Amino acid sequence: MCHTDLSYFYQGVPTVNPPPLVLGHEISGTVVAGPSDWVGKEVLIPAVMPCGECDICKAGRGNRCLAQKMPGNSLGVYGGYASHIVVPYRDLCVIENRDKPLSHYAVIADAVTTPYQAAVRGDLKPGDRVIVIGCAGGVGIYMTQMAKAFGASFVVGLDIDDAKLERARQYGADATINPLNKSPKEVAGELKAIAKQNGLPHNWGWKIFEVSGTKPGQELGLALLSFVGRMVVVGYTPAKVEYMLSRLMAFDAEIVGTWGCLPKYYPEVLKLVQAGKVQVEPFIETRPMSQIQEVFEAAHHRKLEKRVILEPDF
Repeated sequence: MCHTDLSYFYQGVPTVNPPPLVLGHEISGTVVAGPSDWVGKEVLIPAVMPCGECDICKAGRGNRCLAQKMPGNSLGVYGGYASHIVVPYRDLCVIENRDKPLSHYAVIADAVTTPYQAAVRGDLKPGDRVIVIGCAGGVGIYMTQMAKAFGASFVVGLDIDDAKLERARQYGADATINPLNKSPKEVAGELKAIAKQNGLPHNWGWKIFEVSGTKPGQELGLALLSFVGRMVVVGYTPAKVEYMLSRLMAFDAEIVGTWGCLPKYYPEVLKLVQAGKVQVEPFIETRPMSQIQEVFEAAHHRKLEKRVILEPDF
């Protein structure tokens, strides 16, 4: 279950196919019908599947293809919470050498692949210095690990939950800051102190990944964006944020957006998970599909500690 599902259900974020429809776009499963050489394979279904034919796709940006299909949104009326779903097999990612329950792989289909695409959009290189805002959330904890998997030399994680910040330090964050009830200037001061302590520059070259999907998080990211830096917007919020664009000119800085993940990257992400470079198991729990209403309510009121994977009751 993804925060995007909550946005559709509670916040009225529009879907391409209007309701009624079945939500759910983080899916792992077994092929039960289709080409004979695919039947029986265990697979991940990409959260976004491009057409592969349009000019956007041909330009290598198919993750934002305007004709893309997304389960629980624009791929018929059946999403991942259905018992069966019909999908184009071209983009399926086959799971070889499965080392955990099949359902546990579902989280890779968006929560782990989205940070991979974000790292690509951020042009993340070995040795880069990274800030992850919302570092301990459902996607943020994977963004933090992904930064390290891409070779980031130093990762600073920001989140408003001290317990989750401790967890982030165990999974990729070299240092953390809790920005709760602090001004952007105060947070910048803490970042400066951390940088000085570790012999790093504090005001240039940082790559910021805003994963919280909140107005305060985005405002903080923009406040921390400085000389020759780059901010990648990963999280979504319907709130509007004000920013003086001339700062980008003065800093020679960049702000870029990222959406989903190209299906071609899924095998690479799967390898990172199976190699243990990105941990999944500590951050998930499974519940029967019959509890979906209770799970949605708990997630909506921020009462869940882990990302919930819903499994069929049968």
